[in-house]
Amino acid sequence: MAMLRAVAAHRAQMSRSCEPDLFIDGFSCCDQVTAHALARGGLIRPADRASALARVPAELTEAGRAAIEVTAVA
Repeated sequence: MAMLRAVAAHRAQMSRSCEPDLFIDGFSCCDQVTAHALARGGLIRPADRASALARVPAELTEAGRAAIEVTAVA
């Protein structure tokens, strides 16, 4: 959940690869397996899908926002 909150707070970037790596506050996230699962599961995505840059801002999808809302209510 901390990774999703960092993305929601606009503190995250991700690589534009088939298995995107997540970077929080400029540092590589220590749990890339979970970062890959969040991307494959459709909870996060690159905010700038047209950019050719290696790293772009990460953003939550609708499913990612819903996941955060569910934990906030619980």
